[in-house]
Amino acid sequence: MLPDFLDEYAGPPDVPAALTWSRLRTFLAVVEFGGVAAAADLLHVTAPAVSAAVSVLENELGTKLFSKAGRGVVPTEAGLVFAEHCRTLLGLVTTAREAVRDAETSRVRLGVVETAAETLLPGLLASFTRAHPGVELAILVEPRDELFVRLGHHELDVVLAGRPPRGSGFVSRATRENSLVLVGAPGARNDAVWLLRGHGSGTRETALGLLTRLEPHPGVLTLGTQGACLAAARSGLGVTLVHLDAVRRDLARGDLVEIRQRGTPMRRPWHLCTGTQPSRVAELLLAHVTEPGMAGEHAFRAVADLVG
Repeated sequence: MLPDFLDEYAGPPDVPAALTWSRLRTFLAVVEFGGVAAAADLLHVTAPAVSAAVSVLENELGTKLFSKAGRGVVPTEAGLVFAEHCRTLLGLVTTAREAVRDAETSRVRLGVVETAAETLLPGLLASFTRAHPGVELAILVEPRDELFVRLGHHELDVVLAGRPPRGSGFVSRATRENSLVLVGAPGARNDAVWLLRGHGSGTRETALGLLTRLEPHPGVLTLGTQGACLAAARSGLGVTLVHLDAVRRDLARGDLVEIRQRGTPMRRPWHLCTGTQPSRVAELLLAHVTEPGMAGEHAFRAVADLVG
């Protein structure tokens, strides 16, 4: 006899046969690369096969998912909405697959902001891979905002960045002290050109906030990457706001100096963030990096779950 709570269970919802994982992946490839031919190259299939997959989805959904734009295509409003759901569905499938595997032979998908990737990540990964050689590492380096979007779509297991966005529901599991400082070549002042990271960078947004305190406002120049900003600062082109971890050696050598600026240095701890139900392999990584005996000088401090 079935348990009482199953008496009215009607079974899983009907899923249209047209919505296969293969077609969803194909659709997302067209969205990401803006064209059928590019998606076909990525997926190692023919362009007609990609077009056919998109047509089947459009027929099933009863709406156009793309419109022409020059030589490529762009998603319609319906296509954008459908893409968000597809990313979540495919991310959940991957998460579910990894959840039933032994953590020691699984894969951890780690998203990292550029500064942490260049300063903290190498040491952490070196000690982790020595301790857990069977775990596969998939590393993605992108701006903070994009990483948290991917975490929300279940495309990542752990994000190493600043504090999770307020109201996001993401959880900070461990932190490490860090600060932001304004630096430039010897003799530089805070009224020089401010060299900025690319859009989506938390450091960029913080720098723009500091600029509102200066009158007259200095000029700004967006260079995109942290490396480009630091190289320009060393050459005397301007000043840049940067994580202290990234410039300790420059400051020690005298290639860069800290510039006086009200509001700096600014405390900005690193956070290791997950969703509300981290995978077993994510828990394995968190346990490693919060144990000084294993992670050494790169260790984080475990915290009571801090929800964004």
